[in-house]
Amino acid sequence: MSEQRRSGRYPAEMRERAVRMVFDHQHEYGSQWEAISSVAEKLGPNPETVRNWVRQAERDTGRRAGPTSDELSELKRLKRENAELRRANDILKAASAGSRGQCNISSRTVAGVRNPRVLRGRVLSFAATASRSA
Repeated sequence: MSEQRRSGRYPAEMRERAVRMVFDHQHEYGSQWEAISSVAEKLGPNPETVRNWVRQAERDTGRRAGPTSDELSELKRLKRENAELRRANDILKAASAGSRGQCNISSRTVAGVRNPRVLRGRVLSFAATASRSA
C-alpha cells in the first residue's frame, strides 16, 4: 500500500505521549488506573482507551505477557493472505470441475421435473419422466 492507514481515531503521536505520561507519572498516583484516568482527562480520550494503549506498550516492551504489536500485525497479515489463498483455491477448484464436466445434472430438479436437459445453466427442454419410461 502506498499510503498508510490510520489505525484509529487518535494520531500515533498522541498515543505515544499518553503512554509516556502514564509511565513517567504513575509513581505520583496511588495506582496506575489513577494515572491513566488523569492523563486521559488531560488529553481527551476515554480512560479505557488509554489503558489499552498502556497495556499494549507494556506487552511491546516485555513488561507484560502477550502478543506484541509486531506479532499481532503479522498474524493479521497471515490471516488475510490465508483467506485470499482459500478464495483463489475455491475458484480454481470450481473452474477445474466445470472444465471436466463434473456437473451433477441427474440430481437437479427444475420446475418440478426431474432431470431436465441443462446446458451451461440453461434449461433446454423438460423431458418428463413418464415419457422416458415408455
